[in-house]
Amino acid sequence: MHPFNFTIEQARAALDRGEITPVELTNKLFDRIEALENRIQSFITLDKEKALIQAGYAEDSIRRRIIQPLAGVPLAIKDNICTEGIRTSCSSKILENFIPPYDSTVTEKLKKQGCILLGKTNLDEFAMGSSTENSAFGPTKNPWDITRVPGGSSGGSAAAVAADLCIAALGSDTGGSIRQPAAFCGVVGLKPTYGRVSRYGLVAFASSLDQIGPITKSVKDSAILLNVISGPDPHDSTSAHLAVPDFTSVLGQEIKGMKFGVPKEYFIAGMDKEVEESVKHAIEKLESLGAVPVEISLPHTEYAVAAYYILATSEASSNLARYDGVKYGLRVESDELIDMYMKTREAGFGAEVKRRIILGTYTLSSGYYDAYYKKAQQVRTLVKQDFEKAFEKVDMIVTPTTPTAAFKAGEKTDDPLQMYLADIFTISVNLAGVPAISIPCGFTSQNLPVGLQIMGKHFDEETILKTAYAYEQATDWHMRKPEL
Repeated sequence: MHPFNFTIEQARAALDRGEITPVELTNKLFDRIEALENRIQSFITLDKEKALIQAGYAEDSIRRRIIQPLAGVPLAIKDNICTEGIRTSCSSKILENFIPPYDSTVTEKLKKQGCILLGKTNLDEFAMGSSTENSAFGPTKNPWDITRVPGGSSGGSAAAVAADLCIAALGSDTGGSIRQPAAFCGVVGLKPTYGRVSRYGLVAFASSLDQIGPITKSVKDSAILLNVISGPDPHDSTSAHLAVPDFTSVLGQEIKGMKFGVPKEYFIAGMDKEVEESVKHAIEKLESLGAVPVEISLPHTEYAVAAYYILATSEASSNLARYDGVKYGLRVESDELIDMYMKTREAGFGAEVKRRIILGTYTLSSGYYDAYYKKAQQVRTLVKQDFEKAFEKVDMIVTPTTPTAAFKAGEKTDDPLQMYLADIFTISVNLAGVPAISIPCGFTSQNLPVGLQIMGKHFDEETILKTAYAYEQATDWHMRKPEL
């Protein structure tokens, strides 16, 4: 096995045994990046010099037997998560040269555990998109087929993990932005419960929906990363004041007798037949492991996309008002203040971001607030209640992650509605604030990965991790690698 193929677990073991040093492992990954990055385009910023300094510190810690879970493990971070001294652009011209003076809470926690930060990964601008085509720095390609998208908005992180350009990565998920690219790229993507992980230092898209989570090569790696990044944070009033369990402790436990819901609303007309077939085989596999399927209904699912795109754009309109050319970021000079605002935002924001700001500003405007924003909040409550009722009967819910496998680059760029519908199976999770994980569950006839989504109760990541791990260990989908 090449060192760049390592999972976190495998890297930890090899580093602790002295089979490879953190400096050697970091150099191997930069060699891999140099060989493949021009084809995949998963990174916006790389910082080899800082990474090797961090690797040197990790080497010293390991030599002194100060062993931390991530000591010497090279990771990548989505470029909307602040990193002190390293550019954080959100894939936008308006923040093209922004270097944060502080670390996000998750970055700080990773550094304290001795990890090595290789660089920042590409995304749809301000995390607004489902394909990583809406980036000011160009699109990321899917390692399984470079004519196809890697999903979005965390497409750079998912592609980098799938192509073995890093050991694991962090992404953010507002409406499926971790799980959908994980499904498209054949890796594991976990969206924790809202409030499980601090959002401090995550550049805001929609504050009531955003959540940071891991994108990894295995379920155990996701549990390891979740252990590190979870917990309350005085900097984030929405972070939950709950003790963090050891998420790895439940892995390997039986799932026999556990009930999983299969919502009829998630097997719809227009869904790709090969995706549906793979997911149904996965459901049969869970049955063979002793879990019990229960047909359930999440009746307000059909309204989720409409409600989400009102709420998310409304919050985006408010959050992005701060980019005015005055405090930081791009500034287009003008003698008139209002003119400077307008020119800065015209030059700094891409088409999709402008579209969402306009939509959000409209839905919040006088005369339309009750008709759109208030009604969408009421639908959100109904979606949340659907989950609460379902979880009275079942321990978890199992669905496809996406209605299709990865689509061709450019296929949906001229049709925003079709692009928005790519998130139809992931959006409800964010509206309800519950956790969900996507794991590989098959391949299409064109050798494109298919994702299985497992949703859990609020703050019950353990159940979805335990179930995902049981399925993963009984199959070999996660072992397959793209030919690069």
